[in-house]
Amino acid sequence: MVEWILKKIFGSRNARLLKKLWPLVGQINEFERQYQGLTDEQLRAKTDEFRERLKKGETLDDLMCEAFATVKNACRRLVGSEITVTAHTLTWDMIPFDVQLLGGVVLHRGCVTEMATGEGKTLVATLPLYLNALTGRNCQLVTTNDYLARRDSEWMGAVFKFLGLTVGCIQHDQNPEVRRAQYACDITYGTNSEFGFDYLRD
Repeated sequence: MVEWILKKIFGSRNARLLKKLWPLVGQINEFERQYQGLTDEQLRAKTDEFRERLKKGETLDDLMCEAFATVKNACRRLVGSEITVTAHTLTWDMIPFDVQLLGGVVLHRGCVTEMATGEGKTLVATLPLYLNALTGRNCQLVTTNDYLARRDSEWMGAVFKFLGLTVGCIQHDQNPEVRRAQYACDITYGTNSEFGFDYLRD
């Protein structure tokens, strides 16, 4: 009973955490509005700018809002573009909603975020992937099967490639030379078993 009353007064721990993070979404959107006035080349140049700022001592947290805004603006520019995904042509129609931006912040902070099927987990992951790839270290997204790894590397890869990053995909039948090339990319998609995370199960 006491716990229930306290939750009513102060909210749950998750609710309090999200309340603290919501102002960051406003900052991301403000940067993104500014970026709408840039040319494609100027937006792509943000990637090199962020990397240089990291070398000069800024942190990923310092860059997060600007980097997420860059991804959101890239998504906006891709709207209407045709992308080949697993031999099918798809028309890009996604721009991150506020709740998806929030999900990206939560993931970057090292927390677990739960989203239902169809709520955009695949798109949400592009935000922290882009940000962390700016360090120059290979970033990996772990999924459950080869098809999803290939699909998402081609689908979300359109955003990363637009911003000047390289994207790889690990498949079970690749030879060592091909695998090395995939791991040499800025961002690599693969399955839990291919990445060595056999303890992860559906």
